[in-house]
Amino acid sequence: MSKLPKTIGAALGDFDSWMEGIANNRVKQAGSSVAGFKFAKCRVRQLKGPNYFPELEGCSVANPKSFGEGGVVYWMIRDQRVQDNWAFLYAQRLALKFSVPLHVFFCLVPRFQADTLRHFTFMIGGLAEVEQESSSLNIPFHLVQAHEQLPAVQLGKKRTWSDVRNEGLGFCEDAVAKAVLAKITALNAGCVVTDFCPLREPSAWIDRLVSLMPENIPVCQVDAHNVVPVWYASGKLEYAARTIRRKLHDKWSELMTEFPPIVKHPFSSPVVSKLPTVDWKKLQDDYKGDHTVKPVVWAKPGTRSGLITLYQFINARLRLYDTMRNDPTKDATSDLSPWFHFGHVAPQRALLEVHKLRSALPKPVDAFIEETFIRRELSDNFCHYNPNYDSLKGAYQWARETLLSHERDKRKPAYTDGTLEEANTDDDLWNAAQRQLLRTGKIHGFLRMYWAKKILEWHREGPAAALKLALLMNDKYSLDGTDPNGFVGVMWSICGVHDQGWAERPIFGKIRCMTYNGCARKFSVPAFVARYS
Repeated sequence: MSKLPKTIGAALGDFDSWMEGIANNRVKQAGSSVAGFKFAKCRVRQLKGPNYFPELEGCSVANPKSFGEGGVVYWMIRDQRVQDNWAFLYAQRLALKFSVPLHVFFCLVPRFQADTLRHFTFMIGGLAEVEQESSSLNIPFHLVQAHEQLPAVQLGKKRTWSDVRNEGLGFCEDAVAKAVLAKITALNAGCVVTDFCPLREPSAWIDRLVSLMPENIPVCQVDAHNVVPVWYASGKLEYAARTIRRKLHDKWSELMTEFPPIVKHPFSSPVVSKLPTVDWKKLQDDYKGDHTVKPVVWAKPGTRSGLITLYQFINARLRLYDTMRNDPTKDATSDLSPWFHFGHVAPQRALLEVHKLRSALPKPVDAFIEETFIRRELSDNFCHYNPNYDSLKGAYQWARETLLSHERDKRKPAYTDGTLEEANTDDDLWNAAQRQLLRTGKIHGFLRMYWAKKILEWHREGPAAALKLALLMNDKYSLDGTDPNGFVGVMWSICGVHDQGWAERPIFGKIRCMTYNGCARKFSVPAFVARYS
């Protein structure tokens, strides 16, 4: 039986020892670098250019003449970390194989990535850590600012919805692709690697870049966010967790491996000595987005802070996870979603560390695997294969029909957007959940379902407006907003995605209903309300 970890102490010494153990395991189980690691080909898909590296079973030195002086560049988008990053690892593997320099860059598009000060502060805090670590490994970090090429009116706008593409907001794909291409050209790069996000904006940026890239430069994409790459897990939109669960579990043993380390790169770029460090403070001072949504104090950005949260969860809360995670008055959740969303921590790292305790804590560990592996990767599947992932058009036919058939049902009470956003309803539990979101950048997972379903029940303009408001508030205030997991959570609550039909009732139709009294039977409503009065 696995030994249970000691309860976390005040000192970080234990955490540092744990981190040292992770670093040692990388080398012990995966090798001293990615050069000798058997990289899973299913993680990579080539988007353009000649295929110089169809197998890469070994990493013997290849002829670098087809690569420019800039070598390999990794366009970091979703997975904003150095270690435990399959896209970064693949980029270094290619650079080692061809004996060329390696660069990493991030293109800043605040309108999509971080349109509030809360999100922007968290994101650039993590990127500052990426710059420091990658530079220490002889891998120059470049910050590309596409927003300098955007009209001022577009700055700070919310993401583009599937239903309003015709309003001309666009995805900024031209500005982003041109800024990225300019950096690639300036570096004289011979290969581009990027990571994967199923959402329409990053997908549009990559598609546009691919259309502009020369035919002789390979562009490769690596799913560095999921254990099982979306395109390898399933070739279609899955109906529910039960239809994808076996497909994912069947690939667990193949892909749930330790990561090799990103190592100090042996091939230097001539631009290293000329590259200035990013002035992160000035970047934050010059931020033009929404300053009304302030940074939170409980969640610090960056990989180290995210791994501290993982360490605390494993040592203090994991044993409660299967029985108490749906009680918002208990401290039994992982709290990892902000770091997962911004890519500061790899879900696969969390799964690797939690899975080590499966023999000692089988039910909590299995529950964590279900949420972090099955449900999270099901969300990416939904957004990848359903272009209407944030619209009633994306709901199953039965759900869409039942919602529209009850669209004109009288709402009593019926609230406006402003009343809901300001937490001024007559439901003290809902108000407390909304205040938790406004103040802390999160809603307890169980209450997010109740919160969204009540917006459907109360919104005076019907289900389409309810869905839009729920997604807008989740994106605006939640640290893990604008994420496949968030879209699917709201779509499950309002549109029955990955759920089934229930007995028909007013307003909800056949969509599953949640009630105040039902919550009161599960946990102490007064105790939760008192926290956010």
